[in-house]
Amino acid sequence: MKVLVIGGGAREHALCRSLSLDPDVTALHCAPGNAGIAEVAELHGVNALDGAAVADLAAGLKADLVVVGPEAPLVAGVADAVRERGIPVFGPSAEAAQLEGSKAFAKDVMAAAAVPTARSYVCTTPAEIDEALDAFGAPYVVKDDGLAAGKGVVVTDDVEAARAHALACVSQRREATPSGAVAGDGRAVIEEFLDGPEVSLFAITDGETVVPLQPAQDFKRAYDGDQGPNTGGMGAYSPLPWADPKLVDEVMATVLQPTVDELHRRGTPFSGLLYAGLAITSRGVRVIEFNARFGDPETQVVLARLQTPLGGLLLAAATGNLAALPPLRWRDDAAVTVVIASHNYPDTPRTGDPIEGLADVVAQDAPDAYVLHAGTRRDDSGAVLSAGGRVLSVTATGADLTTARQRAYRAVGRISLDGSQHRTDIAAKVADQAAEATETQGA
Repeated sequence: MKVLVIGGGAREHALCRSLSLDPDVTALHCAPGNAGIAEVAELHGVNALDGAAVADLAAGLKADLVVVGPEAPLVAGVADAVRERGIPVFGPSAEAAQLEGSKAFAKDVMAAAAVPTARSYVCTTPAEIDEALDAFGAPYVVKDDGLAAGKGVVVTDDVEAARAHALACVSQRREATPSGAVAGDGRAVIEEFLDGPEVSLFAITDGETVVPLQPAQDFKRAYDGDQGPNTGGMGAYSPLPWADPKLVDEVMATVLQPTVDELHRRGTPFSGLLYAGLAITSRGVRVIEFNARFGDPETQVVLARLQTPLGGLLLAAATGNLAALPPLRWRDDAAVTVVIASHNYPDTPRTGDPIEGLADVVAQDAPDAYVLHAGTRRDDSGAVLSAGGRVLSVTATGADLTTARQRAYRAVGRISLDGSQHRTDIAAKVADQAAEATETQGA
């Protein structure tokens, strides 16, 4: 099949890499792509938010499948434009993508489907903000109702900082999407704080059948020890040796299937990737948020472990045939991803710096470790330059998390990017705990 992937980050590079390894994928295209994706797919300079242009490109390429990676094109209705041309597309409609585009909408769906989540208030005025902050107390959790590239959430003990973020959220108005849906509309969602570790669980769905992937955990804070501001994600690992073996079954029964069923009941079936961000609290599993696409950087580690060919899986979801597929196959290996970010991320990042050492990773670490590009481009001489906040995702696999993270950080050490930053503790604590448990069992 011919596949067109929409997007240009590390998530899309991970998708393109896995698709390029699928023997049934005979041609792979990406728009707009990046310097790394260009090594496995033909790039096209199309605006990912322009549904008509994406549909025209897909039709011109005679694509058998379009995979929409980022959330913004989904909320903007790009998947709808492609479907209207009769081309199978992996990604929800604009209406269904409101599950991520509006946290207030997601809360309404969860309430109707009896999905366990944090208590919350949707606020549109300063008075409502003050009432909600007083009701919950510290630590305060304040979320922008709309899309914010993973940086619209503030968790703080400082009530003034919480209030300032909430006021900034309600002061914003967003334009309606082509379908008429609004991604956030000058609203802040203020929630109770959820204790316990966080888990990311992806599920492939065709609107009725739901197929869960393996869980992962990511690291949102910018600095070691979970310090600093929230980011789009600084690293991830899978599997989760500490998680209850029944976790996936529980989330399927209480979260994923009920949500898909509720959206189907409303006449807005969700077809694509449903991402549940979960907190494993003292009171049980609670949904922190939903996303309408693969998460970044969790996708990097989940796809590194997926053995089932990706193209056929995504096509089955796009064509309503998931129920006919055999169970997914997974590698026993663990996977770790470390994100290399540019100077000053997550504030305004510096771009245009040369990246060196990529060939050394290929020569010395492949296939156990490899680099997925996020914010990169090539200059006229062919040199790879930084072009965003999160620049690279260095991903490695190994027999266990200790081996995988050693390989990932060894590869990170070969890469040179002036002023860059990365966390040094991705998966460190859980790897140590797993190693101790293995030693105890051996004794």
